[in-house]
Amino acid sequence: MIMKGKKGIVLGIANKRSIAYGIANACREQGAEMAITFLNDRFETKLAPIAEDLGCAQRLYRCDVSKPEEITALRASIAKDMGEIDFIVHSIAFAPKEGLSGRFIDIPKDAFEIAMNISVYSLIEVVRELKPVLSDNASVLTLSYYGGAKYIPNYNLMGIAKATLEMTVKYLAEDLGKDGIRVNAISAGPIKTLAAAGIGEFGFILKWNEANAPLKKNVSIHDVGNSGMYLLSDLSRAVTGEIHYVDSGYNVMGMPAVEFDENNKPSLVWKG
Repeated sequence: MIMKGKKGIVLGIANKRSIAYGIANACREQGAEMAITFLNDRFETKLAPIAEDLGCAQRLYRCDVSKPEEITALRASIAKDMGEIDFIVHSIAFAPKEGLSGRFIDIPKDAFEIAMNISVYSLIEVVRELKPVLSDNASVLTLSYYGGAKYIPNYNLMGIAKATLEMTVKYLAEDLGKDGIRVNAISAGPIKTLAAAGIGEFGFILKWNEANAPLKKNVSIHDVGNSGMYLLSDLSRAVTGEIHYVDSGYNVMGMPAVEFDENNKPSLVWKG
């Protein structure tokens, strides 16, 4: 199996519909052992059966990345229970609701700072704190979205956060390359997850992606999970600093595949 003998930590699973769960499950199916984290007591209850399913019931750790002491405690738990690890999955993002609606110019400064701290700086902090327990040739993976490269309606502040996250991946890749650590991101197509519920008109975004992507379909957490497993495995040992799109090819499109109705208005159609 591709990941046999590999050990890692997955941060950011909310439920079995999470992209992070898709990645964790793909790694488990290929022989990896892992630990997962939960945000607070409410999520601990929800994630206990998921940890059992992933074979890591005894490696379920609290980690609110807004609290540096919990990241430090996570390192201590990993060192005690796992020794060292071979991969980190960072699937954490948050923006206050006032950063996801209304006019972009009206986004409050405190919302901006919260989004950058949780969605971007947490990657730097987690990797820095866990670096002492990373094995040689370790791999780090985070999750992005096309709204960090191009304008997406209602994505607002998260688009800025994802753009910053993608550049953070590139700078971390260069900085940590000398230590043998690879850093990559997956830019996944829209998927109906708990996080996506905060994006206005998300159902339309799903339909638009399906209609206009070259493969004419949306992606699943299993699609992203398999690509994530590849980037965490030795199969990608010469790959770092990449933003790998898993979006049925939507990112290559320069013009949408729409037709016009009898009133000369664009209408969404599925091209066969």
